[in-house]
Amino acid sequence: MRRYAHFLIAAGVLAMGLIQLGSLWNDLRVNDLSIATLRNLPDLLISGLLSGAHRTVSGVFLVIMSIGLALRSRLAFVVVTLLMVINIGLWLAASMTDIGLGLLQLVLLAALFVFRAQFTHTSVAAASIFSVGSLVLVTAYGVLGSLMMGTQFSQPISDLGTAFYFAIVTMSTVGYGDIYPTTPNARLYVISLIILGLTVFATAVSTVLLPFLQNRVHNFLVGKERTMKMSGHYIIASRSNLALNTYRELHDRGKSVVFILETKSEDMPDGADVVVGNPTDIDTLKGASGATAEAIMALGEDDATNAFVVLAAKELGGTAKTVVAVNNTRNMEKVRRVQPDIVFAPTILGGELLAMALTGEQVSDKNFVDRLLNSQQ
Repeated sequence: MRRYAHFLIAAGVLAMGLIQLGSLWNDLRVNDLSIATLRNLPDLLISGLLSGAHRTVSGVFLVIMSIGLALRSRLAFVVVTLLMVINIGLWLAASMTDIGLGLLQLVLLAALFVFRAQFTHTSVAAASIFSVGSLVLVTAYGVLGSLMMGTQFSQPISDLGTAFYFAIVTMSTVGYGDIYPTTPNARLYVISLIILGLTVFATAVSTVLLPFLQNRVHNFLVGKERTMKMSGHYIIASRSNLALNTYRELHDRGKSVVFILETKSEDMPDGADVVVGNPTDIDTLKGASGATAEAIMALGEDDATNAFVVLAAKELGGTAKTVVAVNNTRNMEKVRRVQPDIVFAPTILGGELLAMALTGEQVSDKNFVDRLLNSQQ
């Protein structure tokens, strides 16, 4: 139940948004959707906020943000929570009419609070959807409002082109002065349009444009990290002597090799492909196309780090074999627990082969390879 709570909450919020939009549609249908009704709608919106005229804005935002909740977006969680608090406040101020709808809002607000820990993703997609949806909604509000209150301006607004022009000029606070409100209701409408326009533009800049600019500045100062799209290559995590020697042997055999290093190093072989990042991080392995590699080799000098690289490779999935180097005999059993495909212990194997040579035991090529490739057994 807890695992799928965010989906259930998203479905409830979507249903809530559709109910609000459907309720408003029913109200308009009952009152006959005509030009006269539309022209009187601004006065109804101003004088009847508590009667439910806010439901259009709330319904649209709830429908849009339900997608973000399904993606566990923190932004969607904050927006929906604020909307629920506002809706509940208006419901209470209206003497709790429509008990069923009010109870549904209370249940959704309680569910959002109980399962708030599930909404931790900072989804750029949800932020973009929110920003674009807000911009479209406010623009529509400006155009339709200008048309419906057209006679209450210094120059009557009677066509879509003029209404769109006035809405954009007002939201951007340019204010050329060629068209201005002449009645109290029109002035209130223009004030609301200015406030909404500034809020939406500020939100769009902070959630979409600023991250984009930060990324461009970061790439300019630090350098753009490459996401490699390769297959059948070999990944070496570390730049130890064993790692460098393995690279040379594979390179001489015409194999593609990618290093993963936590920091850039100036003494790497010329032309070597390097991905800078933490080799124990799945995203770093993805950046090196770890899922389609022939093998991922943890050849560092720290056995614990090597074991974590194998665990990350296992979690990443794919067809790559996992090879791990063990430098300390005492860590052999611990490293085997992560179940690498090959355990390579150069110090252990070297000591064993040296002892065999000194005591006169035969060391054949087959014996050597068997011990090398089956040292994890």
